[in-house]
Amino acid sequence: MAVLEVRLYGDPVLRRRAAPVREVTPEIESWLSDMVETMHTEVGIGLAATQVGIELRMLVIDEGRGMGGRAYLNPVIVEQGGEQVGEEGCLSLPGIFADVRRAEWVVVGAMDRTGASFRRRASGLLARVLQHEIDHLDGILFIDRLDKVTRDRLKRQIKREGFPAEAAAAGGVRL
Repeated sequence: MAVLEVRLYGDPVLRRRAAPVREVTPEIESWLSDMVETMHTEVGIGLAATQVGIELRMLVIDEGRGMGGRAYLNPVIVEQGGEQVGEEGCLSLPGIFADVRRAEWVVVGAMDRTGASFRRRASGLLARVLQHEIDHLDGILFIDRLDKVTRDRLKRQIKREGFPAEAAAAGGVRL
């Protein structure tokens, strides 16, 4: 396993829609393992393939069950409901945090590492992480979900000051 380079805001790969995974190959298996290691090294709880420059529809999430990281290939939100507002951060925008409005619960259809289809119902933080990471696969960043004034202020701040020097030690959940 290897730690992959996390792409930062401004990298064009973060704005592209990822291609579907056609079949689970040894290369994809290796990438998924590397993504889990990268997610844990960067102290995140979710990581989309596009964040490490892999333009395929796959992500990994630490669901906190001692599994290391669950893989979702070609994930699609098939149902959602309710509403929650909560703070989000992102490995691709280190040190930047803001409140984002999301569905309270989701049902996601996907394939696992073996290529088998499954559905996962999630609420609360796990629902937030799934929505955040699926957005990445569509070229959407959490700052795109903010009101225009807040989004523009954050973009100006990043352009002017870069990312906070203490980003790795910053509080908040990084997805």
